[in-house]
Amino acid sequence: MAFDIEMIKQVYANYPSKIAAARAILNRPLTLTEKILYAHLSEGLATKNYVRGKDYVDFGPDRVAMQDATAQMALLQFMSAGKKKVAVPSTVHCDHLIQAKVGAQQDLAAALESSKEVFDFLASVSNKYGIGFWKPGAGIIHQVVLENYAFPGGMMIGTDSHTVNAGGLGMVAIGVGGADAVDVMAGFPWELKMPKLIGVKLTGKMSGWTSAKDVILKVAGILTVKGGTGAIVEYFGEGAESISCTGKGTICNMGAEIGATTSVFGYDDSMRRYLNATDRSDIVALADTVAAHLNGDAEVYANPSAYFDQVIEINLSELEPHVNGPFTPDLAWPISKLKDAVIANNWPAELEVGLIGSCTNSSYEDLDRAASLAKQAVAKKLKVKSEFTITPGSELVRFTVERDGILSDFEKIGGVVLANACGPCIGQWARHSNDPERKNTIITSFNRNFAKRNDGNPNTHAFVASPEIVTALAIAGSITFNPLTDTLINEDGVAVMLDEPKGLELPTKGFAVEDAGYIEPAVDGSAVNVIVAADSKRLQLLAPFKAWEGTDLKGLKLLIKAKGKCTTDHISMAGPWLKFRGHLDNISNNMLIGALNYFNEKTDAVKNQLTGAYESVPKVQRDYKAAGIGSIVVGDENYGEGSSREHAAMEPRFLGVRAILVKSFARIHETNLKKQGMLALTFADKNDYDKILEDDVIDIIGLTSFAPNVPLTLVLNHSNGSSENITVNHTYNQQQIEWFKAGSALNLINE
Repeated sequence: MAFDIEMIKQVYANYPSKIAAARAILNRPLTLTEKILYAHLSEGLATKNYVRGKDYVDFGPDRVAMQDATAQMALLQFMSAGKKKVAVPSTVHCDHLIQAKVGAQQDLAAALESSKEVFDFLASVSNKYGIGFWKPGAGIIHQVVLENYAFPGGMMIGTDSHTVNAGGLGMVAIGVGGADAVDVMAGFPWELKMPKLIGVKLTGKMSGWTSAKDVILKVAGILTVKGGTGAIVEYFGEGAESISCTGKGTICNMGAEIGATTSVFGYDDSMRRYLNATDRSDIVALADTVAAHLNGDAEVYANPSAYFDQVIEINLSELEPHVNGPFTPDLAWPISKLKDAVIANNWPAELEVGLIGSCTNSSYEDLDRAASLAKQAVAKKLKVKSEFTITPGSELVRFTVERDGILSDFEKIGGVVLANACGPCIGQWARHSNDPERKNTIITSFNRNFAKRNDGNPNTHAFVASPEIVTALAIAGSITFNPLTDTLINEDGVAVMLDEPKGLELPTKGFAVEDAGYIEPAVDGSAVNVIVAADSKRLQLLAPFKAWEGTDLKGLKLLIKAKGKCTTDHISMAGPWLKFRGHLDNISNNMLIGALNYFNEKTDAVKNQLTGAYESVPKVQRDYKAAGIGSIVVGDENYGEGSSREHAAMEPRFLGVRAILVKSFARIHETNLKKQGMLALTFADKNDYDKILEDDVIDIIGLTSFAPNVPLTLVLNHSNGSSENITVNHTYNQQQIEWFKAGSALNLINE
């Protein structure tokens, strides 16, 4: 039986009336996305046609999910909100703090020892406030959510950008910062600008080497890393129905890499099969009663350009396997063109490591198809040339694939099975290397491949592909190998080809598990004590941020003018820094250390205007804070892309940065800045970015009359005594302005 079935019954019971109200207001056929959004308005029945990309809307999500790294800060904030219990079903998943090093058992044991303090804290907070707790080893949050909590037509927020995986089960699932999660857990509405809609029509049917991963790799190449910003991507068409539920999840999962608010598929037989296979036939019975509301209207799909802001069409029958990278997930190469690109760009052709699994590609189907290639390698006497690792997404999947012999197929070719955790995908990978800075190539079935993402080496050329392609290339030991056309020389000196991968959508014997890893919270947690040691290096209770002083901000120093891509990884690195996610002071020592300084082309070296010396970014900012001087950070396009990492917003706020001024923001990061009482500003004229000089002292004028849709003025006071004014825009509504004035959104909750 499904978790929280009574809540799901209520959601579906309300669907007909809520859809009817939305239909009456909009007076036209509805997309699936619109049905789900309008069915989750916090106000109840729709009374207004909200304008896409303009109107802020209050929603009432059905549930909240948090991973262990982000949950620390989210729950530290929730503890300050004065609530006895969460207002909606919520869960914590321990998946990020397990470092991949040797293998599953040893790595899990090491994590249980090294992060015991954090796991104990999360378990006790969960127990106290009625939050479901998934212990270390249970699996990666997004896979566990798909297996247990996602349901068609629901709405969920999660403190991780890949929350969107649940779109594979027809759910609008949106990645957010911890402060947003606190709002919902505290019983308040959750605010989101009404998303624009991108429709992706899938025709035909995949076959051979092509898999669901190739759909999103193709879409990423079309839309780029910012092309989905502020939009929900809705997939439809006969091709969509031909893809498995977990394949749909794979597509939605990597939708985070195009900046999309989320992605979603309509309810169909593949979802029914998956729900039944994961012991949730009760949801199928309920969903079938409102099935008409769990897809877009037929008129929408017949004429999509009339209802979506942008439409993309992909013929799955013609779709070629893709490999994306290096250094960015939107550099898309059909595999037939990859070899030429490698040669032309002088990328290392030798493939050192192939990694499969993670939250996006660890389904039974994924691993079974990849295992079919491992079996071929043995049968055809091929030696695997690259290191090869496998990350099961959950204990349910791991136990089942071990039972069915799939893990042993991988082990026979030298594969190493890692823990059911994020590991290499988020920089929790102790890679075995004699020279951690050398130029090299790896390929993964993960999502992100920014520089330093996986192993901390800026010279690691990371590519992204399906598990099948990753496995084939690992067997070949070369990124230039095309398994569709190329041969390999086996141990007998014979040229052989790999056959097309084959695999089952779902296990014929059903899923099985001995201990899924779930711990139910106490019915009454009032007697549970949550202890944070005063001298802890990992956890730190939060103090409220100071309220706005009521004046314009003058005398701000330029901290850094970041050049080019500046992701949340650049602003607040993961990897070894994950251990400080619950300690704001300690983790603030990684603030912007990965950002490239425009003025010297170096990282973590900015001019201290108090001394004239070039020093670490956090060091300089701490000097400004000690002197009572505010500062400003300047950035480029799509600033803050990548994860939902709210530390990227909290660290500058904590250290005294007053404003972030950029050409454009990624959605989640802009919201996170607002929630923490920061000023998130954009150039009215992007060319004004060039006017910012290294020694500038900056004033922000207009805050005393701060109002929606009214630009502010920045005065750039140059070191030569001259000054110039530039206009900057913002997207604050009145409620968000109140967050700024109060010092943070949390400060208002506590009032």
